[in-house]
Amino acid sequence: MSLQVISEQRCHGGVQGFYRHESRATGGPMRFGVFQPQRNPGCTLPVLYFLAGLTCTEETAAIKAGAQRLAAEHGMLLVTPDTSPRETGFEGATGDWEFGEGAGFYLDACTAPFAKRFRMYSYIVEELPALVADAFDADLSRSGITGHSMGGHGALTIALRNPGKYRSVSAFAPIVAPSQVPWGHKALPRYLGEDRALWNLHDSVELIRNGHRFDGTLLIDQGDADSFLEKQLKPELLRDACQQSGQPLNLRMQVGYDHSYWFIQTFIADHLRHHAAALHA
Repeated sequence: MSLQVISEQRCHGGVQGFYRHESRATGGPMRFGVFQPQRNPGCTLPVLYFLAGLTCTEETAAIKAGAQRLAAEHGMLLVTPDTSPRETGFEGATGDWEFGEGAGFYLDACTAPFAKRFRMYSYIVEELPALVADAFDADLSRSGITGHSMGGHGALTIALRNPGKYRSVSAFAPIVAPSQVPWGHKALPRYLGEDRALWNLHDSVELIRNGHRFDGTLLIDQGDADSFLEKQLKPELLRDACQQSGQPLNLRMQVGYDHSYWFIQTFIADHLRHHAAALHA
């Protein structure tokens, strides 16, 4: 698979790069970032995927999260994919920050016209890992996944639906129950139609209620001053589902923190330590 280098810069002893390729899953060009720490020749590294939220790109977490120094310390690749295909030309895919380009919700759409391009679940779970393993010597047997907001939703649902694929999972302010909140009510029917069974496959709370488990602890940080907390995020729904099912959960409510990357920067070290403990076990 041909990989185009957009840019590469030295960073914390390693290299932060941004790349472009033609995607089979999304039917067009996709971009992603990779931080590669310094390593010995021939050494494969574990990989941590960071899925960004609404309106974000492959650059957002790489620039704002402050994770490269920690990834270098813990010896892991940090992969930051884009949040959707771009320049699709579909009516309704632009002009609304809560839907379409920049808001792919990490699912495979099945409604026209979005089913042709909006296949972020397949891209994240299948295509991107194979590309990263080939181009950057990633050890896919040691993979972790994290994300913010819509990306936290993606990290949780992907980990729950793919037991054994990821050794660790965490999230910052995730949308834990999109089938019960306005963001999901806008996106899910337009991508998936009105079949609630399909919605439930992309809803962490419903997945856990229906028997899906992650073999480990879900680490979640949520600011209690987050303006989206009560209407869109509802972490108490995930807490209740985990308690009822026996799924280990470390839900940390952080006093005074909002939904921003200042919040993420504050607690990113805890998350990378969480992932490193599993990826280097």
